[in-house]
Amino acid sequence: MTAPQPAAALGARTAAGPGTEPGAEPGAARTLDFSLLAVAIAGVSLSAPLIAATAAPALAIAFWRNAMAVGVLSPLALWRHRGELRRMGRRALSLSLLAGVVLALHFGLWLPSLSMTSVATSTALVTTTPIWTTLILRIRGHRPPRLVWAGTVLAVVGVVLLTGIDLSTDTRALAGDALALGAGMAAAGYVLLGSEVRRTASTTAYTYVCYGTTAVVLLAACLVSGSALGGYDGTTWLKIVALTIAAQLLGHSLLNRVVRGLGPSTTSTAILLETPGAALIAALWLGQTPPAAAYPALGVILAGLALVILADRRKSA
Repeated sequence: MTAPQPAAALGARTAAGPGTEPGAEPGAARTLDFSLLAVAIAGVSLSAPLIAATAAPALAIAFWRNAMAVGVLSPLALWRHRGELRRMGRRALSLSLLAGVVLALHFGLWLPSLSMTSVATSTALVTTTPIWTTLILRIRGHRPPRLVWAGTVLAVVGVVLLTGIDLSTDTRALAGDALALGAGMAAAGYVLLGSEVRRTASTTAYTYVCYGTTAVVLLAACLVSGSALGGYDGTTWLKIVALTIAAQLLGHSLLNRVVRGLGPSTTSTAILLETPGAALIAALWLGQTPPAAAYPALGVILAGLALVILADRRKSA
């Protein structure tokens, strides 16, 4: 997302046994992780409806959700985790900084693609994340079971059933397709880097460095592109605050919390539930009728996720 790598390397095997997905954990702790994962998916599912309802440039919204998250985390990170931040080590710090750059790249590629190609095509291409996650793990020496591959492909098919995909021969649309595909790859890198850093660093320490880096990179992107960073009305600011709480602090942060236990393949596959989740939330909140394929697509995605989880449990047994 060759020969096996050392335990510290990205995608390495863990003590749970040969072939176990990196970061996977046996036992009762998984129940808590799956509960937190459900909250995280609900949080990120609010992202698209909130962005659609917010009258501000997309890159500026991405900047503010990260900058506000850093502001919320600062008292906790600089007080309770100050010592840990100092002891993170060069490798963990470097990977956290890199994860922040990759997350900014994800936002920077995907958001512009929405205005260059169809939203359905952009969504379908950006949700290829679990495929890239599994491929990167394979390149790094981890050998994903066939059930992981089957579950990953099945879950992506579920998203395609919901969103549809209509590749155009128009040059601008093709460029947008390429950006969305690149955003999906960047998201895979973000998940994998986070799973590696979380081996040794707490969620707070990692997300503080990661979000801070993302905010700085996106600020530069806003300044270069001329995206307005202010002048919004009160309602717009309230929606940005809501987006920060739901999608960033409860969404991304909890995903970074559970990736250590559930592993990158399960986590990245579960993120696909954001698409039907956003469709259902938009139906309830914005009055947008979900497409007829929403419910069967949700079932297909859940079936794919179940196969990935089953493969992980079989290897952990």
